[in-house]
Amino acid sequence: MTRTHPPFDPELEAALRLVHQVNPPTVTSERIADLRAITDAYRIAEESLAGIDVAEHVAPGPAGAPDVALTVLRPADADPAVPLPGMLHIHGGGMVAGNRRVGLDWAADWLRTVPMVVASVEYRLAPEHPHPAPLEDCYAGLEWLAGKAAELGVDPSRLVVAGGSAGGGLAAGVALLARDRGGPALAAQLLICPMIDDRARTPSSTELDGEGLWDRTSNATGWAALLGDAAGGPDVSPYAAPARATSLAGLPPAFLDAGAVETFRDETVDYATRLWQAGGQAELHVWPGAFHGFDSVVPTATLSREARAARENWLRRVLSG
Repeated sequence: MTRTHPPFDPELEAALRLVHQVNPPTVTSERIADLRAITDAYRIAEESLAGIDVAEHVAPGPAGAPDVALTVLRPADADPAVPLPGMLHIHGGGMVAGNRRVGLDWAADWLRTVPMVVASVEYRLAPEHPHPAPLEDCYAGLEWLAGKAAELGVDPSRLVVAGGSAGGGLAAGVALLARDRGGPALAAQLLICPMIDDRARTPSSTELDGEGLWDRTSNATGWAALLGDAAGGPDVSPYAAPARATSLAGLPPAFLDAGAVETFRDETVDYATRLWQAGGQAELHVWPGAFHGFDSVVPTATLSREARAARENWLRRVLSG
């Protein structure tokens, strides 16, 4: 079968070749341990946290489940008398890997652009903990952040949920849960290359095979870990795979982006379109020639800087006040 996809951006493609020498693009169930080793080795550079206070907290977990750990960031020079926006940050890792420190370089940049309190949540990973465990842990983190707003110096009217990749999918699921459970009111949702559809029914979900990062086999691996035999079938919860939600009405304003050469491109575009059709507000970017997670892999690339600036500008707009 011939698969066609847009060309990679030359600057990004050069870096991608180097990445593939140490991290092949395909994750199978046998390689989950390897992916975890890579994400567990992640360390945010100390200079990235300069001027930021970092604290560790524990929130009550879902009923019958362990407590949930959160790492909380706050600008060190913020006036404690002035409440700041609050963000629940959810890390990526294909539902099977990662920890609450992954992606905090993004969060550190965001809170320098818009002073805010960021709580990054540690959720249980599949396949040991399938749906709904990861999502319920994240939702417990949101409830904790909202409940501790006064103590943390957070303005409860300016809460945002954010994440990339699997974290973006979980963030979208948290927004749906908050809407349907009458939970904490969200002012915005930031969905970076979100993993939101288990059905592999779009061209972009199948056109990458051994190319880019997180190809079609990797995606099948992640969804199978989260959903087991139900993956791709008729009985998957929209909270697990938000693209399955029948209504996107009543959701907070959203920022969505994806690379033009990544598995999640089409489902991201479709989700933004359905938010508009439901009367919602969404800002959508599809970065030409970009692969999944491009701005984390090559943060200095021209396209990466543009993508990060777009997210920061959106946060400034939706959280101003």
